[in-house]
Amino acid sequence: MPFSASFNRLRTRLESGVGKAIGDYNMIEDGDTVLTCVSGGKDSHAMLEILRALQARAPIRFRLVAVNVDQKQPGFPETVLPGYFERIGVEYRIVEADSYSIVREKVAPGKTTCSLCSRLRRGVIYRVAKEIGANKIALGHHRDDIVETFFLNLFFGGKAKAMPPKLASDDGRHVVVRPLAYCREKDLAAFARQLAFPIIPCDLCGSQEQLQRRQIKAMLAEWERAHPGRVDNIFRALQNVVPSHLADTALFDFRNIDPADPSVATDTLFDPPADAVVALSLQRVEGNRMVFVRNVRPVPDGGTAAPPDVEATSKTP
Repeated sequence: MPFSASFNRLRTRLESGVGKAIGDYNMIEDGDTVLTCVSGGKDSHAMLEILRALQARAPIRFRLVAVNVDQKQPGFPETVLPGYFERIGVEYRIVEADSYSIVREKVAPGKTTCSLCSRLRRGVIYRVAKEIGANKIALGHHRDDIVETFFLNLFFGGKAKAMPPKLASDDGRHVVVRPLAYCREKDLAAFARQLAFPIIPCDLCGSQEQLQRRQIKAMLAEWERAHPGRVDNIFRALQNVVPSHLADTALFDFRNIDPADPSVATDTLFDPPADAVVALSLQRVEGNRMVFVRNVRPVPDGGTAAPPDVEATSKTP
């Protein structure tokens, strides 16, 4: 069916974002077999659709296999996804693995089930990847998931840690990729609504982690309303880390800093303006007092002018 111009722009934006993420992180290469995890949620549906579109016109050849793990939750509509996969003509596997009963048995009522559930599901996915010959595993986490996870770890875990766009699997045999790393959740939601994917909600999740994630999501939404573009800036910050300006001694050798080493990042807090090599010079020393004065520079008419003021900073001696 024909789509509106606005939807076509949305599709182009999402496909471009996925293509850029794949290129930036070398997520998919010629000859790869990509196990594409499809839970039935909007994000994994969108990921599969976009990867299929890119596969059709990519200059490389790679295989996509859609995989859904049927965890045997009561009431799970087990015929929905197989019918959908058949209809769109994608290679797929439906994996029956009763992790639901294990989670209910091991986790006390009211406690979070996410950690155990995800570990069980990961183990199953790794085995399936081996069986089908997949060397890549694609997950449907998007930009907002990555930023939310950063703040979850920051506020509740005491770590500056997020979801990397690409990483080695726990078993060391596969590479896990997140092709939606550059995509905004609201764009994926609009994309899913327009294409009417058969959405299957997950009713297994416990309360605690989801409550914390909802708090973070609400905080970021409020920031975005007050300051549009802030979440984009936070994500960009995750791509522009300066270890020498943090405090992790495992990432930077603070104990043995050599100020003469040009590779050591310097503090630019007191840098002069770009058009003034030195804005202030030491004029005289009078006992315990040191006096700096503003330099002057030539101006086009032959006179002199002082350089622009250097912004005052706190905690100066």
